[in-house]
This record gives sequence, structure tokens and C-alpha cells, in this order.
Amino acid sequence: METKNKEIKFTDVQEALGTNGARKYYVYRLVDPRTLQTFYVGKGCGERVFQHIKNVLIDKEEDKVSLKSRQIAEILATGKQVISIIHRRGLTEDEAFEVEAALIDAYPGLTNIQNGHNFERGAISLEDLSSSINIEEYEEPEEDYIIIKTSYNAISINGDLYEATRKSWRASLEKAKKYKYVFSVIDGIVREVYNIQEWYQYDDTERIAFVGTPVKADSPMAQYKNKFIPAYYRTKGASNPFLYKKEK
Repeated sequence: METKNKEIKFTDVQEALGTNGARKYYVYRLVDPRTLQTFYVGKGCGERVFQHIKNVLIDKEEDKVSLKSRQIAEILATGKQVISIIHRRGLTEDEAFEVEAALIDAYPGLTNIQNGHNFERGAISLEDLSSSINIEEYEEPEEDYIIIKTSYNAISINGDLYEATRKSWRASLEKAKKYKYVFSVIDGIVREVYNIQEWYQYDDTERIAFVGTPVKADSPMAQYKNKFIPAYYRTKGASNPFLYKKEK
């Protein structure tokens, strides 16, 4: 006789996961039971691994446009449960960042919005590594701009670099409207500079998106393409994928 898998709760594994001390962090993967494919990698402590499903069940507004949440909702709608794999536990936060980043590199097609921590040291071919050695870091332009960090994985999901860059970001619409340019950044390198025609509220949510076009080759802003963003945009504190130009 077929039996239904017991639903695991945080209290069942709380002691094993740990909640106190420096080594309270763990790294986990969410797996689709229909395909056995990993679709999300994360790090956290306490109940973090359970929170994604809880957010979908209570229909939190902030997760309505998340690819991860959509996939979880589809899984739950079939009567199945998301498979949660604790990949490493008993980690410091810095160790968890490193493990998370390595796993994000190792599993293509993830629904993660952000690259892993210290993504500049992540997976790269020897050919690209050799080419990147001579890439310069740009000096700040006079023009104000926004950095949007995306990824090759996001391109594969959205279709192209423009679509992977322009939507959908949790940020202030009124503040974004003051910025005319967006630097689309992958692995710390500016891949394109967009001239913004319009910022707008995306899909009736708190997230925003833009309409724009690549700057022309003779535009002064074109010189920032294929250069590294300054180091202060690549630190741990700058892990947000949506960054405003730093004030002087």
C-alpha cells in the first residue's frame, strides 16, 4: 500500500540544523520531484529552508513574480512536495556563502535571481579567464546610472540580455526615474549600457522595470562596456543586484 511522505517541520530537524553560535548556517537545494532537477540554491539558518514554501502558501505579495515561487506553486498544485536537500550544515556565514556560490555555478537553469557571493571568483572557462586578466576597471562617469547585476542563467530563462536586465526589481520607482542609464553587469563586467526611455511599475507589484535601448557606439557612455565595475560595487555589502551609483 502506497503511503504519503510525512511532512517535515522545522521542529523535527531544529537540533540537527542548529540555531545558535557562529556555525548555525547551512546551504540547501530545492528539487522538483517531477523531474528531480534542482531549481534553487540558498543559504540560511533557522527556518530559512522552509520559508519559500510558506511564502507561496500564504501568497505573499513580494513573491508573486518570482520564478522560484511560481515553480513551487506548480509543484504544490500537483499534490507533490518540494524536495529540500541540506547540502552542508554547521557552517559559518562566510563558509555558507562560498558553498552556496559553488552550487549556483554547478547547477544551470536555476531560478535564483542573484549570482552567488564573490561571483567574480566563480566558474569560468580558461579562455574567458585569460581574456578577463586584461580587462580594466572603469572610473566613475559624471552621469548618474544604475548597476543591474544579472547572469547567463537569467539570459537563458528570459531570452536575451535586455530582458534579463530590464525586469523585475524591488526598488523605488520614483528614485529610479531620476536615472537615465543602466549598466547591465555579468560576473562584474559591464556587458551593455542602456539608455532608459521609461521606468514603470511591473505587473501590479512592488517591483519595477524599464524600457530602453543600448547606447550608440559614439555615445560617451559606450566606453564603459566590457570593463569591470569598481571594486566597491563587488563587495559583500554590495550583493544586491540593483545598485545606484555611489555618491561622491
